[in-house]
Amino acid sequence: MSESVPVRCPACRSEHHYEAPVYPCACGAPVAPRLDPAGTAVPVTQRAWDDEWVTVNCAACGRESEWPRPELGCPCGTVLRVPLASTTAPEPQRPPAPRRAFQPVTIRTARDAVTAAAVYLRWLGYRDIRRADQRPTSGIGLAAHGLLAQIDPTVDPASRRDVECLWLTAMTESTHCAYFSLAGYTPDARARADSLGVPLFVLDLTGTPQPVNSQADTLDAKGAG
Repeated sequence: MSESVPVRCPACRSEHHYEAPVYPCACGAPVAPRLDPAGTAVPVTQRAWDDEWVTVNCAACGRESEWPRPELGCPCGTVLRVPLASTTAPEPQRPPAPRRAFQPVTIRTARDAVTAAAVYLRWLGYRDIRRADQRPTSGIGLAAHGLLAQIDPTVDPASRRDVECLWLTAMTESTHCAYFSLAGYTPDARARADSLGVPLFVLDLTGTPQPVNSQADTLDAKGAG
């Protein structure tokens, strides 16, 4: 069960109650970042990718995963970074449980689309998910151990060139790749992805990636293993 803590805005002094978001671990157990009820919320004045994520331990299987850092929007317009409790040692690790049903993250913004794709990749079993070093032709690139993913939250279908650029980048890094798009793909993009072996997914607004080609079907069924 997610915990709730009081959060005071240092800008307007208003007090709010914040409940930590719960995410699904790859083993299927719910996990949430531990909040510090005695800590002080800090306004977000600038953003850096590394500051957007926090390591959370799963009490069920002991896995460490990266999840979005808790934030709260105050009505005065200030975005607050919710204080976290100090990290403690995880419980003894248990054998991984069979992969359970995917629990999506609702998409309302471009950032939600990236988060939804990251949650799905963790569900597949990928680790060390981070922002890719090279910026893709469109959207956001995520890198994990053994995979390069591109998330395109725009309203235009991904093109053949988008798929080819992702594949070429993955080849230079000797890794696999996958494409996630909100608006789908052009017929040329789908045909080219099939010939190159690139898994294609469409993200619906519930945050559930839908496989578009056979390569995506295989990845969805078998996972990172």
